[in-house]
Amino acid sequence: MTVELREWREEDALVIVKAFQAPDMRTQASLPILTEQDAVGWIKAWRDVGHAFAVTLDGEVMGNVAVTGIDAHDNGWVSYWTVPEARGRGVAAEGAGKLAEWAFAERGLYRLELGHRMNNPASCRVAEKAGFRAEGVERGKLVYDGVRYDVERHARLAID
Repeated sequence: MTVELREWREEDALVIVKAFQAPDMRTQASLPILTEQDAVGWIKAWRDVGHAFAVTLDGEVMGNVAVTGIDAHDNGWVSYWTVPEARGRGVAAEGAGKLAEWAFAERGLYRLELGHRMNNPASCRVAEKAGFRAEGVERGKLVYDGVRYDVERHARLAID
């Protein structure tokens, strides 16, 4: 299994549309991603907020890893997702680990943070396998469909 990161391309739009049709992904973008045009807009929007990479497995796009919110203290916020057929295969963890290495080496960041809902143990496993240590729970941080969720915060430092 060879997991690699690469820049998103417009021809990846159909993979993005398909990914955001999964029930657990529909609320993960700021706007619905229903068409190829929506997906191309999603790719272009990353240029304004941070940096995103397509995560590939043996050359096939399987997900996304990104770092946003880069601040004056050399901190950044990490996010990730995979298409349903890639889940449970280590793709997200390896992609997030490679993103961290890139962010420390290429962007000179010192601290990367991420958070996951407490009812998402799979995302917790991804964070831990990618070297992100749990730091605590933020109570009632997120709300989806009128339900509040606690979020566990994880971080990885350049010196870890």
